[in-house]
Amino acid sequence: MFTKKRTIMKRYIIGIIGLLIVGVSACKKELNVGNPNLPTVDQNVNNEAGLVSLAIGAVYVNGFQKGDVWLGDSYFSLPYGYLELLADMVGAQSSNQLVSTISIPEYFVLDNSTKVTTSISNISQLRANNTRAQTGSGYNPLYYQWLNMYAMNGACNKVLGLIDNIPFSGDATTRSNTVKAWCYWWKGYAYAAIGSLYYAGLIVDQDGVGSNKYVLKDSVLAASDKYLQMAASLLSNGIASNEDYNAVLGKLIPSFCQVGKGGVLTTDMWIRNINTMLARNLLINKLAPFVNGNPDAVIGKASTGVMTAADWNQVLTLSGKGIRNSDLVFTGRSAAANGFFTAALGSVAALSTGVNTAATFKVGERLVQNFKAGDKRLTNNFNTATTYRDDLSFGSRYSITDGGAGAGGVYVYGTKTTGAYELYIGPSYEENTLMQAEANIRLGNINEGLTAIDAVRAYMGAGVPAVTGTGLTKAGALKELVMERRVALVFRGLSFYDSRRWGWTYDVDNGGGSYGNTFLTSAGAVNTHVLINYDFLDYWDVPADESDINPPGEGSVPVTNPNF
Repeated sequence: MFTKKRTIMKRYIIGIIGLLIVGVSACKKELNVGNPNLPTVDQNVNNEAGLVSLAIGAVYVNGFQKGDVWLGDSYFSLPYGYLELLADMVGAQSSNQLVSTISIPEYFVLDNSTKVTTSISNISQLRANNTRAQTGSGYNPLYYQWLNMYAMNGACNKVLGLIDNIPFSGDATTRSNTVKAWCYWWKGYAYAAIGSLYYAGLIVDQDGVGSNKYVLKDSVLAASDKYLQMAASLLSNGIASNEDYNAVLGKLIPSFCQVGKGGVLTTDMWIRNINTMLARNLLINKLAPFVNGNPDAVIGKASTGVMTAADWNQVLTLSGKGIRNSDLVFTGRSAAANGFFTAALGSVAALSTGVNTAATFKVGERLVQNFKAGDKRLTNNFNTATTYRDDLSFGSRYSITDGGAGAGGVYVYGTKTTGAYELYIGPSYEENTLMQAEANIRLGNINEGLTAIDAVRAYMGAGVPAVTGTGLTKAGALKELVMERRVALVFRGLSFYDSRRWGWTYDVDNGGGSYGNTFLTSAGAVNTHVLINYDFLDYWDVPADESDINPPGEGSVPVTNPNF
């Protein structure tokens, strides 16, 4: 890994524990693995408690706390924030890390056919700022997700390199396999994040052994799938004692995250989470164009292929074995002290909550337009008390009401109250069910797909009429699917991938673009049929902080996306 990252990794791992945790002295004591000034982790981590502590820090510190100065205070504020910005779910005025300009389209066409060119190019911005100097100044968006996910991956390698020499109590095999499954799951998560956003990446699977062979995103995603399947295999065949499994996993997941849908997953629940993650890896990394209401739209130039019938059947199979509505999943909560993100600054939801004229992220008109009339999620969570106007494209009449308006059984989109917001780190029931819905619709099983959409709306308390059995065409059913994914999965780090695979982020001249949008002009006029030409880079270049210090070696693929 590159020098700056190695410095951060060394700082995190050597002094890792004591940085994170759980708010009570017993937990802090449990995480004390010895003198943090000793030169190697190996000398600190020589028992089960120390290894478990290291495994916690590998994820919640290396992976999810910010590794540099940036907007917000966790992985879920800025890297997730970019994915919501690029999907036009939110906008931003602040200049930090280019959040105010990275999501601006090249042009938009208003209802009166006026074409407004912004003179801003996402591709040009990303490349002009992909330098080590700009990273140092805080203006290289490509840096952040790469930083955290390879830090997580490297720390998991450290744990895996130590584990076979650690004495475990109880059923030692079960306890050791639980920690291994933990590391395999999070390595799969990290590789998925890299392969879903960057054109190329590195496969680094041994502690202290780097690589300068850059491989295509497809190979990175294959590594993700491999580790997810390794985790599933251990959970299926390597857990003999539920008592020991629960004891270890109960320590690996911070107690303040064992609330609501978060908690100590059974092995079966975890395997279902893995199946949903495998389905996600496939779904979000291939095109399924739905441009201007056309299920058969074609994108002329892209860095990935198109979903086939076999792919849709695979998604259907995996999601059929995926997360159920009663399952626990991987979530995060803010804590009063020693957490890994704060209630006010640690998530896109928090940065979007409050009066739109003051919030860091402004709730987008393009988000709100996807709620159906009478949806209780809209009335319970959004208000029109103030209007934010801007000169580019993210003016909005909407703000998120902190904590919602109090409607019982209705999903709450944002709150800054400590411990109240449930942040989805991994996949969810809603995501799994909507993947089933989309696969069914694409395969011609329209009513099955609509039934799944209705199930998600009921689960979230939407209170809108069912669409099952209403005679919708494939295009009509996909419209319902798109609307529901946009509102059900917002702030969960998926929105850009949806916009990309549906073809909206590509140039209109190549068959892309987003049509039929609600748009508030700087003069305050509301348009409802606006064409937006984003023309975004679909898969990002490797950050210069990696490629400059760790130049591509023999057999490497390009580190700059050659398709744009």
